[in-house]
Amino acid sequence: MAEVFLRHLSRWQAEQQQEELADEFIETYRRAHGAEYDDRQAFLKAFNRAFTRDGFDMVVAGAAGRTAGHAYGYLIDRSGGWWRGLGSDEPWDVEELTVSGQVFALAELTVRPPFRRTGVAGRLLDALLTRTDAALAVTRVDPANAGALAALRSWGWVRLGTAGADDTQVPSVGTGRATEIWGRALRA
Repeated sequence: MAEVFLRHLSRWQAEQQQEELADEFIETYRRAHGAEYDDRQAFLKAFNRAFTRDGFDMVVAGAAGRTAGHAYGYLIDRSGGWWRGLGSDEPWDVEELTVSGQVFALAELTVRPPFRRTGVAGRLLDALLTRTDAALAVTRVDPANAGALAALRSWGWVRLGTAGADDTQVPSVGTGRATEIWGRALRA
């Protein structure tokens, strides 16, 4: 396999590459035949909202002239309505961190099938999260996605609570009914 490189994209570069990123998303989360159009449109809609958000950052991985994966995220809106459903045992003062603009949302982490289980996802995530000044990273995930949950645990993330699948305050990684909110401290 060719060597995988990482690079950060500016907002402008991200916008210019959104069609290729949508192709990558469809290849990564290949579902039932006929769902590609809807999946592609949902990705593009979410992506277009994301790259205009405060604190947007994106990292792409590539090898042999094509993308291997990508990760992007942004700072959570300071209104903080998303944390109200969390349990009282979360390890951080999520409300205070949100209001102070210290919560970074992992909006997407995608690795094409040929590059899975090679460390690309962890490298993408590390490269993305090292550039934010936020104290906490959060994301939503489908509780039935055993692979995503295992990866999050191995990277030091913990389950913070649940949210409605239609709650878009915290973006979700992957596909499916993303009702669990997970978090990871980024700095002490």
